[in-house]
Amino acid sequence: MDVEEYRIRGKEMVDYIADYIRDIRKRRVFPDQKPGYLRKKIPESAPVQGEKWSRIFQDIEEIIMPGVTHWQSPHMHAYFPALNSFPSLLGDMLADAINCLGFTWAASPACTELETVVTNWLGKMIGLPEDFLHLHKDSPGGGVIQTTASESTLVCLLAGRTKAIRKYQKLYPECEAADINSRLVAYCSDQAHSSVEKAALIGLVHVRFIESDENLSMRGQRLHEGIKMDKEKGLLPFWVCATLGTTGACAFDNLDEIGSVCREEDIWLHIDAAYAGSAFICPEHRSWLKGIEKADSFAFNPSKWLMVHFDCTTMWIKNSGALHQTFNVEPLYLQHENSGIAIDYMHWQIPLSKRFRALKLWFTIRNFGITGLQKHIREGIRLAQKFEALVLADPRFEIPAARHLGLVVFRLIGENHLTEKLLKRVNGRGKIHCVPAALKDKYVIRFTITSQFTTADDIIKDWKEIKEVTNEIIAENKEGSVIPRVRVSLKDTRELNENFGTSLLLSNSPMSPKIVNGSFAAIYDQKEILQEYSRTFSVLREKVQNSPEMRRRVRGILMSGKQFSLDSRLDLQVYCGNDTGTKGQRPVSEPGNNTPLVEESNADVEENVWETDENNGKMDDNTLDPFKPRQNRSLSVDQPIPAVIQDDGAERKCLKCGHVL
Repeated sequence: MDVEEYRIRGKEMVDYIADYIRDIRKRRVFPDQKPGYLRKKIPESAPVQGEKWSRIFQDIEEIIMPGVTHWQSPHMHAYFPALNSFPSLLGDMLADAINCLGFTWAASPACTELETVVTNWLGKMIGLPEDFLHLHKDSPGGGVIQTTASESTLVCLLAGRTKAIRKYQKLYPECEAADINSRLVAYCSDQAHSSVEKAALIGLVHVRFIESDENLSMRGQRLHEGIKMDKEKGLLPFWVCATLGTTGACAFDNLDEIGSVCREEDIWLHIDAAYAGSAFICPEHRSWLKGIEKADSFAFNPSKWLMVHFDCTTMWIKNSGALHQTFNVEPLYLQHENSGIAIDYMHWQIPLSKRFRALKLWFTIRNFGITGLQKHIREGIRLAQKFEALVLADPRFEIPAARHLGLVVFRLIGENHLTEKLLKRVNGRGKIHCVPAALKDKYVIRFTITSQFTTADDIIKDWKEIKEVTNEIIAENKEGSVIPRVRVSLKDTRELNENFGTSLLLSNSPMSPKIVNGSFAAIYDQKEILQEYSRTFSVLREKVQNSPEMRRRVRGILMSGKQFSLDSRLDLQVYCGNDTGTKGQRPVSEPGNNTPLVEESNADVEENVWETDENNGKMDDNTLDPFKPRQNRSLSVDQPIPAVIQDDGAERKCLKCGHVL
């Protein structure tokens, strides 16, 4: 493709994008596809000779669009918004053409300096204290654009960890950094996003989940009690993440109370406001920011609600020196004559390079203006209030958590399985798309206003669709008919797509690991998954179920599923290879413990870890077990184990290759 053809094809693509966005409400919001559909449509190998652009362009509608979940659709109500806008798209078009790698000021001065300007703009728009802004060259605070809120959480946790290790090394010079690291504890609400737990896993620190109150909010008193308990155990509290706008129900932690505790204990306070942060451009929603001056870092996603397309997360920090101490690596080839004078963002993030993300944010803020963005936020909240009123007017439904901003959580009154059926069937019809969450012991449907194109008529139409499906389910339930639960074996699924794995529910307080087909929450409970395995193993001879032969079979299952998530892999180890005699409880390793995974050959096994009922593992399709408490899969402070594993004389084998250790 030469320059002249690019002019033609570029205009053609702009027209296609404009038509796509204009007519998006005509498209089915959720695709009617099965895992592996795309592989059947694309050759196994790349073309040897280049293809004409006209043929490539034709495949957009024939191959790509049939498998797209349309996040910009007015009928998309899953997750949180992931919006775009025309000025944002134009900004990235230019940024992609420039394609600079802004790791230092010298690498692209405009990239670095525009980022400092727009983060200052945005910080002032949402009411951040001046401590968080780039005010002058000697100001320690400032903003940076990261890829996601998850990355911001990890960056701030690692910075807080470095600060804590340096602090305790001064107090206890005889202690090694690794010893201090093994005692560090981070804190967050039981409603916090899963990225907090993942950051703790990467940082090799303990994490304590503070139980939220009746409003799903983390309070200062419970945080203080948790910190006190951990100090008594000899652990070192160092970092807290407060959430403003939780994923499950858009609940808000009590920032003022939490901030006071953090100041008293000299603990880093990070604020995750990924979704709700955009609403703070409206002064009437800033009451949740009370206590913001006590925080050390703050992050939210303009890519969610401010019509700046993904990826774009703005993060502010009071003392950028903490980032430099954590990430400063400066080889000679990255130094320049203005090093130490200008900002080099490579010291503010995990990657070396960064995209010119500030351009699309700058274009969007300038084109809409503050009043235009405020109008957009307020309209989304107004539509959520309308949907809330429709739900409350129907006595068959309840709203178990207060509506905040543009998210409504609702459920059918009664057993959880009714709401689960409702969600599955609504998503299966493809006209609207929602996802579930677990709030304490209740299964709920999340309904978020995600699109700037959503109107009141769309809300009424979507509610009509929900009521129509509800009528069907209630009628079937009264007739006593059983709606069979569709079971898809992992073997069959992986034959369709070998990269298919397992994931968690959207909420960070999930019922159990879920198998997810794309973004569709096709839910198979943990108990059901285990019973599927139970049926498989029950055909084996009972006398060898706990023998070394059985263990080798289990090991094969574990090692063959290379795309299993850590969650599902650990669950299999619990039920298939736990010699501790504690069923259903996963042992947790201490940080820094590099003990290899081993297999113990022990013929004297008292209990059969696989138990099946008379129906060979069958379960009632119309029942749903009560929610289990949060399953903490990172290093929990409530599950200590001995630092040294006792040698009981049993033969140990490596789980990877089987050699005797």
